[in-house]
Amino acid sequence: MGNHIQQIDDYILKAQGFAQPILQHLRTLIHQACPQLEEKVRWGMPHFDYKGMMVSMAAFKAHCSLMFFKGEFLNDPKGVLDKQREKGMGQFGRITSLNDLPSDKVLIEFIKQAMHLNEDGVKKAKPLKKSTPVVVPDVIRTALSSHQKALKYFNSLPPSHQKEYIEWITEAKTDTTREKRIKTMLEWLTEGKSRNWKYMK
Repeated sequence: MGNHIQQIDDYILKAQGFAQPILQHLRTLIHQACPQLEEKVRWGMPHFDYKGMMVSMAAFKAHCSLMFFKGEFLNDPKGVLDKQREKGMGQFGRITSLNDLPSDKVLIEFIKQAMHLNEDGVKKAKPLKKSTPVVVPDVIRTALSSHQKALKYFNSLPPSHQKEYIEWITEAKTDTTREKRIKTMLEWLTEGKSRNWKYMK
């Protein structure tokens, strides 16, 4: 069984009948895409780690979930992910059968993306409290005000992605570095790119 652990074997066996083939299929695909992973159980759910937390799955009374730890960074050209998790736990909504999953090829691509994110050390943004508005420093606000396309895209970004740009610029140690980063930010925003766009390939 390689690096399969008994706790996850037991978890699958105890799941509802409809869930068992889903969980087993997901487990097989994750191992296929990332043979170097380490299986763990956290918060009572199966986790698959590779250079840190990568992906987990869970079974409930009437559905299953698949959750990528850094799902907000995954490139999703086919539009199958629910990155805001509006339909339930995980980025694939409520999975009730294998038919609710995208193709194996698409899932393997997501897993490989998740591997690269961890290899590159991309950090998950800390969520902002809904009651806390994003404060845009004057230097950034002024720069954006003269670039309407960049401003429009910046305003369309979720607060966590706006904060990534803000922190990147405000953490610059010299005026020269800050100005260079502002110029790069405007270019990227005009092209419709978030701060970590290069990790979404």
